[in-house]
Amino acid sequence: MTSMGNTTFEIVINTIKLLAVFLLMVQAVPILVWLERRGSAFIQNRFGPNRVGPLGLVQLLADAVKFLTKEDFAPEKGNRIMFYMAPVFALIPAAVAYAAIPMSVPLKVGDYTFLIQGYEINVGIVFILGISSLAAYTILMAGWGSGSKFSLMGALRASAQIISYELALGLSIVGIILLYGTFNLTEMIHAQQGIYHFSAFGYTVAASWLPNWGIFYQPLGMILFFSATFAESNRLPFDLAEGEAELVAGFHTEYGGFKMLMFFIGEYGHMMIASGLMATFFFGGYSIWNFTPQEVYNWCYGLVGSEQIANVMNVVLHFLSYNIKFAIFLWIFIHVRWTLPRFRYDQLMDLGWKTMLPWALGNTIVTAIVIFVTSYFVIS
Repeated sequence: MTSMGNTTFEIVINTIKLLAVFLLMVQAVPILVWLERRGSAFIQNRFGPNRVGPLGLVQLLADAVKFLTKEDFAPEKGNRIMFYMAPVFALIPAAVAYAAIPMSVPLKVGDYTFLIQGYEINVGIVFILGISSLAAYTILMAGWGSGSKFSLMGALRASAQIISYELALGLSIVGIILLYGTFNLTEMIHAQQGIYHFSAFGYTVAASWLPNWGIFYQPLGMILFFSATFAESNRLPFDLAEGEAELVAGFHTEYGGFKMLMFFIGEYGHMMIASGLMATFFFGGYSIWNFTPQEVYNWCYGLVGSEQIANVMNVVLHFLSYNIKFAIFLWIFIHVRWTLPRFRYDQLMDLGWKTMLPWALGNTIVTAIVIFVTSYFVIS
């Protein structure tokens, strides 16, 4: 695990990176809210926000003013400490976890190498999943602290849902971990660079027109992981934690104003983590199709003839590649919300325990057997 740095300069730079990642994540939330409103309107053949500013863009500012100026309210019979702590704790895990995802190749300036991520952790998967799972505690804090039966019922539903789908989510990426032999996200991205190829039983199969991405090795794991992230993020069709038609608004029934905004940021933050991990595990992370970073750098250098400018261009191109994949998965989150109906609670639990968990376990066993058999023949 890396530290914040060994010199004052490194500590300052790493602190700035952490703040930059946090601010980027927070500033992306209003854009996602606007995109979700406009996207849902497009799907449902209506206008969406179109009064305040061009295409309703200034509506975001109006909403921010509304959130910040609304009256601060706390239930008289609720637990005030938990009630006020829950929104803060809902925001922190998403921001801390997302900072561990690598977003581009390192930038080299003189003797220093700047990582395009908040911090690098050798056991990045364990760290991100562990931090993200703390969201279950914030939901319970909100439900209990509100002193409302509707909030408590929503919190119980949400915690049961998250715990159930965390098992399938964790098992779905065991195959990826076995395949790459590491918990480090950067090493996983390196393993997916170049053209598609694998060796087994003395033969090598390669396809020069395909990238070496994880989805071609773990398609079932990808489907299971992405489905489980919807449940972890409390998004439709897994939003039983809110269930507006049944439980008013679920665990955040009693919240309003800025505290409600913090819950929104936390929810969208978990969507961002899921999208970032999808790109990292199964779609090569920041890699550009089947080109290695060195090949991209050589192309940039041939274009501009300057090592430093080519290095910066290489970083920018890989950063754009990551964010394009990232944006596609965020749009899928939004599209699914306005496409699929909500599950009944018994259907949701059956899907998690009777379908996704056995398939994830089976995928893990088959992957382990294949890796063992192929490695045995290579050794022998």
